[in-house]
Amino acid sequence: MAVLITGGTGYIGSHTIVELLGAGYDIVAMDNFSNSKPAVLDRILEITGKKIKFYQTDMLDKPGMEAMFRENRIDSCIHFAALKAVGESVEKPLLYYKNNVTGTLNLLELTVKYGVGRFVFSSSATVYGKPASVPIREDFPLSPVNPYGQTKLMIEQILTDLAASDSAMSVVILRYFNPVGAHKSGRLGEDPCGIPNNLMPYITQVAEGRLPYLPVYGNDYNTRDGTGVRDYIHIIDLARAHISALEYTQSHSGVECFNIGTGRGYSVFEIIRAYEKATGKRIPYQIAPRRPGDIDECYADPGKANRLLGWRAEYDIEDMCRDADRWQSMNPSGF
Repeated sequence: MAVLITGGTGYIGSHTIVELLGAGYDIVAMDNFSNSKPAVLDRILEITGKKIKFYQTDMLDKPGMEAMFRENRIDSCIHFAALKAVGESVEKPLLYYKNNVTGTLNLLELTVKYGVGRFVFSSSATVYGKPASVPIREDFPLSPVNPYGQTKLMIEQILTDLAASDSAMSVVILRYFNPVGAHKSGRLGEDPCGIPNNLMPYITQVAEGRLPYLPVYGNDYNTRDGTGVRDYIHIIDLARAHISALEYTQSHSGVECFNIGTGRGYSVFEIIRAYEKATGKRIPYQIAPRRPGDIDECYADPGKANRLLGWRAEYDIEDMCRDADRWQSMNPSGF
């Protein structure tokens, strides 16, 4: 039996496949390469020595997806595939609702048709919106402030309703905080299209001279140094959380949500200093106006995942910086 990975050549999907292969799982993966490159498949083979079964198809191409179910014995699914840029979701909400929600409905109809009852969903801390306090627990109010976050929350509700209709179904929802870093080999990492939307890949490109400086969006937040505070988690820690989630589905039914973060928040200035300390490279920056929708602080209480999944983050912020820098140095133009 195999695990189906949607979005398998993306940043999180590819690292998770490497960890799953190392743990002995058989993999069937799909992607449409809208935010990734075919070279990722070669890198996975290079790192693991294992070739995965791969389908180039789209979440909105239901017949294309059905071929995966028809041609393979799939017993579980980890669902990563989604459009994910918060700013773009505000500009193009219909695109995000159609791709993320309709695509997931297509996938779930096929999991029901083919009897796939174990499902791990890639959600996001954006479902919490602007939290009243930190650290954030899973029972906090859910109030996303952008269409991307709304699509994640809608899918969480769809999965909850679907599991309620089938007592044998097991769903784990993982609410990620901020994944950063790269595989230790330097052969897999985050390769954003165009100018990065996220802090760490922007820093790595400044470090390599591809970008002249880092814009720091706001230094007047209600935080210890005025810059926004976020929970950064190493991509390998995040990938391994999916193995723990799959194991959990083997012995539990219903739906369970887990925060996947370190439980510690770092400010933008603290990340800059950590990167400079870990790599010896200087990161020039300039203060820029706040971005609409950005909040002061957002970091997880990961205690539930620690207790019920037996998972906890192992890498520290300097590990994250070193591994991200190694990836960018070895792949200055990405894949």
